[in-house]
Amino acid sequence: MSPSPEPGHDPQENDDGLEAGTVASAPSLEQLERGLAVLQAFSRQHPSLTVSDVSRLAGINRASARRILLTLRNLGHVRSDGRYFSLTPSVLKLGWSYFASLGLDEIARPLMGELTKQVDEACSLATLDPPDIVYIAREYGQHHMTVSGGIGSRLPAHATAVGRTLLAYMREAEIDDYLEHHRLEAYTSQTVTDPHAFKDRLRTITAQGWALVDQELEIGLRSLAAPIFGSARRPVAAMSISSNSARTSLSDLQARCLPPLLKTAESISTALSRGAGRSAGF
Repeated sequence: MSPSPEPGHDPQENDDGLEAGTVASAPSLEQLERGLAVLQAFSRQHPSLTVSDVSRLAGINRASARRILLTLRNLGHVRSDGRYFSLTPSVLKLGWSYFASLGLDEIARPLMGELTKQVDEACSLATLDPPDIVYIAREYGQHHMTVSGGIGSRLPAHATAVGRTLLAYMREAEIDDYLEHHRLEAYTSQTVTDPHAFKDRLRTITAQGWALVDQELEIGLRSLAAPIFGSARRPVAAMSISSNSARTSLSDLQARCLPPLLKTAESISTALSRGAGRSAGF
């Protein structure tokens, strides 16, 4: 006699609640797709949008855009002045779960604090959301840089050391796709804007394991960055040290800050890898 199914248990479903063998062909939830498209319509270039703007950028009709925006407003993820909508800091909760699951914040912050005390320069941790980087942690020394912002602030990836580091470890096809869809905008006279020269810089980064960007985002701003690797040895973030060219030469920045930066990045990467191994039962 075959056992009866447990109450509330569908025998056609596996323990994850998905029908066995149908994960790849599972139907999409259209309203969820539309809601995510609305959130992704906002960017550094488009921080405030009307319903019509969202409709156009998300590729949905105005009625759907309006319903989704009002739902997001009720949930506290967007705000509105009656015409324009913009994201609120609450939306960061949607993405932070990923980094919390890695243990990245818990591991990185104490080590970043120690690094900042050691070099007395600003230290930042960021992830890639093309065409930008998004800051997920920042520590400041006594010297504040003019380019600043809290957790969730964004800067162009191609002109920053953390962004260039994360781009460098992408697959060749991904880099080509990035260059095809995102113009390398010049922010100073030193910004690398030629795609071929840019790819050469990326190859140098992967060969040496770190990036140096000198005054390409803002005159006076110099930054070093190193990748933070996850368990699969793919970067999940990058960490940088930034200083001012008026008080820190390139040689001093590299001699004083690069060794502790690389050591700290490796420590975080190792801790992430071990944490993932423990959680998987290794």
